[in-house]
Amino acid sequence: MAKVWIDGKTSIEVEHAEGINVVHLTVDDKEIAVSNGKTILEAVERAPGIGNIPALCHHPAVKPYGACRICTVEVSEDGGSKFKFVAACLYPVKEGLIVKTQTEKIKKLRKGIIELLSARCPNVKRIQELADEYGVEKPSFVLGDQDCILCGLCVRACQEIIGKSAISLVNRGIYKEVAAPFYAYELSGDCIGCGDCAFVCPTGAIEMGADGRPTLPKVKIPYAEIEAMMKKETVSPS
Repeated sequence: MAKVWIDGKTSIEVEHAEGINVVHLTVDDKEIAVSNGKTILEAVERAPGIGNIPALCHHPAVKPYGACRICTVEVSEDGGSKFKFVAACLYPVKEGLIVKTQTEKIKKLRKGIIELLSARCPNVKRIQELADEYGVEKPSFVLGDQDCILCGLCVRACQEIIGKSAISLVNRGIYKEVAAPFYAYELSGDCIGCGDCAFVCPTGAIEMGADGRPTLPKVKIPYAEIEAMMKKETVSPS
């Protein structure tokens, strides 16, 4: 009979669950059981006190996206002989899966991601909390002044929950940002002012304006030389 942990301190003996497709997996040396079809992140969320998986781009109301990669864990499907890195919010649970959430490799990987986010969004409270937790004191990169981490939660909430596409992610690289159709900062009539985008935003980058409509974050080009180059390109030839 298997010992299944309900939370970090309580376990029960389980032989089988009749009529329920149950998957047993081990998370940080503790066996838990969840219904099949869940992801690793969902499994850990259902077992308080077991595992520690931070996540920024995840919300239970929308489909997983795997943008931030903060939820990366190590998994083994062969009994522990070989481990690989996966995004916990995307990876489905499997019978006998072994999951490690707090190895030194994982902590180092998360610390690197948090350092990048801290450089981009140094004034965001949630990022500051993660930086304190993982020991990121001062990023090794040029500091930006952003609030948006481009997790895409706002876009997915608008599309999947509300059924609209009032906002989307546009451009690539350092120019990537959240914008309205036709690359506008002011929302069109497609926006119904529901506020879902602001509600799911993990950093507070989107706020509801006085008119009852959300205000989108504007990307500030992080490198002075690129900004100067862009201005030069926009100057009309004499």
